[in-house]
Order: sequence, then structure tokens, then C-alpha cells
Amino acid sequence: MSDLEATLAYQLTAVGIPFEREVKAIPGRKFSWDFKVDDLLIEIQGGIWMTKGAHNTGVAIIRDCEKMNLAVLHGYRLLSFTADMVTSGEALAMIEKAIGERK
Repeated sequence: MSDLEATLAYQLTAVGIPFEREVKAIPGRKFSWDFKVDDLLIEIQGGIWMTKGAHNTGVAIIRDCEKMNLAVLHGYRLLSFTADMVTSGEALAMIEKAIGERK
């Protein structure tokens, strides 16, 4: 678990939001999401300013598009956050709003 993932896990736990970690939500596929809260699949995008990171090559962008599209087709909602969004609490606030809308 990355430091950012640990931070979001701590925040979710602190406000009593149950979650799952490293969820493989698409049957028969290896895609995993950092968190699952209800019907939300959550990704934390670390290293977005790196010249060549895990998510900013052409191949990686194509893979991420497929991953996100399949999740939607399987009935999930998606949220994606940067490091700043996690550390500032913006990610937690958005998750709370998203799950509050479903209750």
C-alpha cells in the first residue's frame, strides 16, 4: 500500500466509511482498483508529474480507458484522485458526497 493509499484508508476509517482494498471488480480480468466503497471504484493517481510513469504512456492510457469503460459497463461509478486531493481531504469529501447521494 502506498503512502497515499494509507492516507485515504486512514481518512475513510476515521469517518466510519467501510471500504475494500485492491479490488478486482471485473470478472475474468486482472484490473484492480485501489478502493471500493459501495458501488464506487476509486483510483489514486500517484506520480502524475513524472516524465514516464505507470499511467502516462500510450499503452497505459489505452489500458486505463479499457479498465474504466469495463467498470462502467459492469455498473460501477468511478472516482479518481491526485495526491493533493487525498492529502487536502478533497478526496474524502467527494467520496462522502458520492455515497450520501445513494442513501
